[in-house]
Amino acid sequence: MPRELSRVGASTSTARAGKGGEPFTVPSPGTNVSRAPQAPLVRRRPPTPPGPALGRLWLPNCNGAWCVPCLASLDTLQELCRKEKLTCKSIGITKRNLNNYEVEYLCDYKIEKDMEYYLVKWKGWPETTNTWEPSRNLKCPLLLEQFYNDQRDYLSQLKQGKAVMLKNDIKSLKPAIAEYVVKKAKQRVALQRWQEELNRKKNHKGMIFVENTVDLEGPPLDFYYINEYKPAPGINLTNEAIVGCMCTDCFFEKCCPAEAGVHLAYNKKRQIKIQPGTPIYECNSRCKCGPDCPNRIVQKGTPYSLCIFRTSNGCGWGVKTLVKIKRMSFVMEYVGEVITSEEAERRGQLYDNKGITYLFDLDYESDEFTVDAARYGNVSHFVNHSCDPNLQVFNVFIDNLDTRLPRIALFSTRTIHPGEELTFDYQMKGSGDISSESIDLSPAKKRVRTVCKCGSVSCRGYLN
Repeated sequence: MPRELSRVGASTSTARAGKGGEPFTVPSPGTNVSRAPQAPLVRRRPPTPPGPALGRLWLPNCNGAWCVPCLASLDTLQELCRKEKLTCKSIGITKRNLNNYEVEYLCDYKIEKDMEYYLVKWKGWPETTNTWEPSRNLKCPLLLEQFYNDQRDYLSQLKQGKAVMLKNDIKSLKPAIAEYVVKKAKQRVALQRWQEELNRKKNHKGMIFVENTVDLEGPPLDFYYINEYKPAPGINLTNEAIVGCMCTDCFFEKCCPAEAGVHLAYNKKRQIKIQPGTPIYECNSRCKCGPDCPNRIVQKGTPYSLCIFRTSNGCGWGVKTLVKIKRMSFVMEYVGEVITSEEAERRGQLYDNKGITYLFDLDYESDEFTVDAARYGNVSHFVNHSCDPNLQVFNVFIDNLDTRLPRIALFSTRTIHPGEELTFDYQMKGSGDISSESIDLSPAKKRVRTVCKCGSVSCRGYLN
């Protein structure tokens, strides 16, 4: 590429010519792409998990095309899109950069003949097209700041967390530092794409953010975001209400809860007022009341902006709130794959061996079904356990009144401040009690037990 081009970063859109200001047009994609695949890239039934040489990429809304999990590498897909002149936001090919260059991240640094150069990864282009560009051509202050912050993070890790100062007289980066910088940049791009995917799939008001300032872990490869229960084969979930209320004001009239023999669950501030263990009956699709009905809370989804973040205490991913949550407020619903209790027992043994816990028994009246959020779930999939939690479990019935299949809602037990992690007790039943049956007190040598890392004063020591 011509040296006189000024490159642009995240704050601008295209690379501009030095004087005329016209966008620089990339030569015909056919001349720039030398590794366009000859075989089909998309397969209907990819193996799980994918092989070590292949990554799994989800392609939603790709020019209206048929969308499936894909085994092709990101570079291969980008090359194919450019060759066919297709845009796909999921892999960074947009109308803005289809024929223009945009800086995605910086990979390396060197000084030659007293001139500073940066190795640039171009957005939507494979790494084989990376080029060294003089610093005067770069107009991406945010990416430059991230480049140097990543270097400081790496050196700080080597010195066990001590603050470090970058030297100004280096001629080039050490290979280990450059490798870390690239890994961190790739992680940042992957997490941003995952964040965008989560927000496309959610059906609630609150936004979802993703953050990892702890390690190089990227998005989970085997997790699929859903908004409601996903029944396993052979399980029928009826989400059509049989009867609804005729209220004009559900707060004062005999509404759905009264028909079920319980009290209205919410006060005028839309906070829960019933005791744990009491079921919630909300108005359903057959009710005559409108969307502003005070008895429609859980069905609207979380109104709060939440952040999936990497914890620093070894608990993997967690969830924190970015806004203040008042006490007794609805926070989120726990969803996943609905399976039989027999299947849950089988999966539970596998999960115990891996040290993970995602099974939630639907034991409001019987113990026939379990929710498994290991592969399918929403933000609640990432909520960690605590023996002193700030979320409480409630059983909810809306369109499906089958008492064997309640929906699981999590409400705040106290005021939760911005930046505070959200937690609930994994041993808590829908009744609000700790299940003595689910806590295995047998000797540890007879089974695999998961150590609790919640750190609370009342910690029981184990999750199972």
